Order: sequence, then structure tokens, then C-alpha cells
Amino acid sequence: MKRLVILGSTGSIGENALRVVKALPGRFQVVGLAALRNGPRLLEQAAEFKVQDLAVGDPEAAGWCRRTAPTGLRVHEGTSGLSAVAALPEADIVICSVVGLAGLEPVLAAIRAGKRIALATKEVLVAAGNVVQAACARSGSELIPVDSEHSAIFQCLLGHPGFGPCGSSAGTAVRRLLLTASGGPFGLKPEVDFDRVTVAEALQHPRWNMGRKISVDSATLMNKGLEVLEARWLFDMPVDRIDVVIHPESIVHSMVEFADGSVLAQMSLPDMRYAIQFALTYPDRVDGNLPTMDLVKLGPLTFRSPDRGRFPCLELAYRAARTGGTLPAVLNGANEAAVAAFLEGRISFPGIWQTVESVMERHQVMPDPDLEAVVEADRWSRAMAGEVSG
Repeated sequence: MKRLVILGSTGSIGENALRVVKALPGRFQVVGLAALRNGPRLLEQAAEFKVQDLAVGDPEAAGWCRRTAPTGLRVHEGTSGLSAVAALPEADIVICSVVGLAGLEPVLAAIRAGKRIALATKEVLVAAGNVVQAACARSGSELIPVDSEHSAIFQCLLGHPGFGPCGSSAGTAVRRLLLTASGGPFGLKPEVDFDRVTVAEALQHPRWNMGRKISVDSATLMNKGLEVLEARWLFDMPVDRIDVVIHPESIVHSMVEFADGSVLAQMSLPDMRYAIQFALTYPDRVDGNLPTMDLVKLGPLTFRSPDRGRFPCLELAYRAARTGGTLPAVLNGANEAAVAAFLEGRISFPGIWQTVESVMERHQVMPDPDLEAVVEADRWSRAMAGEVSG
């Protein structure tokens, strides 16, 4: 039996991870849960799965949990609390689905403790890929992707010489990686006037049920740009060998093209439990009672190039990836701040990428940053995004 910690347990990934645990009785025991704010749901989960260690990022929410929690339940607080739960001695696997860079320090704590990391928080590698991979190399921790696209690539590469779960690559055997994108709510609607897009419209993803921030990222295609940066670190692949294709059916989750011209694809229905289950059971495959796919009933599968003119966030992410250094952290921090401003009604939909580009242009890039430099670049970019967006 493997013992799990789930960081971000009250979000979409966390809830689906708990569904996977329930579908595989006897295989997993949940020993730690963490959320940023949703104390009531966290206590419900703790009671259902008999968990003794919780962490709550928000101090006010943590205080409420302490006052409300039954005797014997330990409630840790803040970033240090998330890190403490991530490094619990009894844990074998840590699932990280905390939104944004809030997951960085807990992930590093879990890596230092030698845990397997099932990573759904792409911003951790986007902003600090060099720091995270260096830490994995020192501790021997396995980093298994949970994003459906990166899980697909991981599965396609398994078995090729030299490839493993810690940022190693299949080297010259791989010609390029092909990340698929649904296109979000606007990818197939060229008639949409972005200046008039509302928050409600941006949150209407056609395929996936996700949180508010990642839903907006999908609408701008920034989510796919962040995935390009994540893939660069996960698979040790130059960014110019990572392509994006729009695949609105969301059945092919990504592909790998090899040096001989062959292409391997991983396919499943658009349900995050497939990728979550594989990250938890790797290298085994087990029956988790997930829906089976009827290829005949699916109908045609289509692919097309993204319109980078309509969706500038994708090109901004490629620019940050090619430049490297602290620029990816700046891209990520500015985007998080800009998305928050859009969700609060302070800027327009195009204001998201306008803010990000303006902040990137103001940044003095530091090459090969350490953790302190990444954290400072993130802080600076958020503050600058506030100034730029007014």
C-alpha cells in the first residue's frame, strides 16, 4: 500500500485524485491533505479518509480549521505548513495540484525528503525548472507528470533507452514533441471580439472542468505556453522541438515524433483520472474502473495549427522559453497577476497578454537563477503587473 499526500486536495485535480483512491481500495492510504483556503471541504475529506495531518495556506482559514477540527487532527499553517505535510516521513507519493507558484516550496520540501512527486502544478517547473530538476538529481526523487499532455508524452517515451522519470530524455531518438490543445472556448471561434469577452465566457471551457485561473489560461492559450515550458524541463527537450497543435476533441492527449518519422500518441477520454491514476500506479497499469473508449462512436479527430496572431500568449511563452533565466518566472508571475485582475473586472481579456508582454519587456533577465532569484523575479513581476494594469 502506498501512502499519499495531496496538496490542493479541494481543487479539481485533488478531488479526482481522491476518486482514484476510492476506486482502488487497498492500494493507497491518504496520510496528508492540504488546501489554500477551503477549510470546510478539507475537514470533510479528512473525516472521510481518516487523515490526521492537514495544511491550510491561508492563516484565517487555518485558524477556523483549528477551532473546528476534532481533537487529534493536526492543522499546519501557511507555506511552511504545506511543506511540513509534503515532507511527512510516512508519505511515499506527494500529489501537487496547488495553484500557481504557491506549490514551489512544498514540492522542494517533498523532493528533499525523497518522495515521488505527481506534479500537476506546471508553474513549479515553468518558473524554477532548473532548481527543481537539480533538487531531484540530488535526492533521487521521481517526478511524474499529471497534466494529461505531459502524462501522454511520458507514456509514449517509456521504454526508450535513456529515458526515465527525472527529467532525462530519449535524446536523438526524438525529433519533436507535439502538445495537443483543445483551443479553449475561443480557439474555433474567429468571430469572437476579444475586447468584449466577459469573465463568464472565458470560464466556459468546452471539454474540461477546471479551476478559474487555469480556465482563463486555456482561453488565452497561455496554459499551452506554460506546458511548453514545463515539457522543456520534464523531457530535457529544446523548446524549438516542442510544437502545439489544436485538437478540439481532446482525445489524443499528446504525441511524440521519433527520428524515423514514426509518431506515437496516447489517447483516452477527456477525464483527468487517467493521468492521475497512472502517476500513482506507475510503472504498473491497473483497472480503476475508468470509462472505456469506443473509437467508432467518437467520430473524426481533427488537428490544426494555433492562430498565434489571435493568441499572443503562446508566442510570449515561447519567447520566455528561448530566453530562459528569470524570464519564465516573470512570464508566470505577471500572468497570474493579470488573470486575477481580469477575473476581478479590472482589465479586459486582451489586457492579460498586454500586461504580460509589458512586464516582460521591462525585465532585466538573470541567467541560471537560484531559488532566491526565482522568488524575487516572481515578486517583482507581480508588482510590476499591478503598475502596468493600473
